[in-house]
Amino acid sequence: MAQVNVSGEPEVSLLAELRYRTTDPYAVCLSLGAPLAPPVDWLFARSLLTEGLHLAVGTGDVRVIPRRRGHPDRVRIVLRSRAQEAAVDVETSVVCAFLLRTLALVPEGEEGVHIDLDRAVADLLEDAE
Repeated sequence: MAQVNVSGEPEVSLLAELRYRTTDPYAVCLSLGAPLAPPVDWLFARSLLTEGLHLAVGTGDVRVIPRRRGHPDRVRIVLRSRAQEAAVDVETSVVCAFLLRTLALVPEGEEGVHIDLDRAVADLLEDAE
């Protein structure tokens, strides 16, 4: 569960899931779901999540900020779209455990070994047709 605050709305608890695939080793996915709606997925750099445990990082659609005051046991992930901004607070221990599992699968610095360049080029060429 994550606490989600959208500008001008009351804070709500939503189901949240962090996912990682070795076929996309540089990225993580944050999936947020409401009980009666399909989940919304945000894909962003694993390094952003890692660095965000210690300092505020990110300048685009996703920022990660360690919470120090009020909720030192949480990390805030700020998601921006053209229309809105949402602040998602996740327990730091959950994020740390998730990152440790991803690093056990693909250690930092070894991501390139897990990318199938031939497949990526084939996909690009297929999209160009």
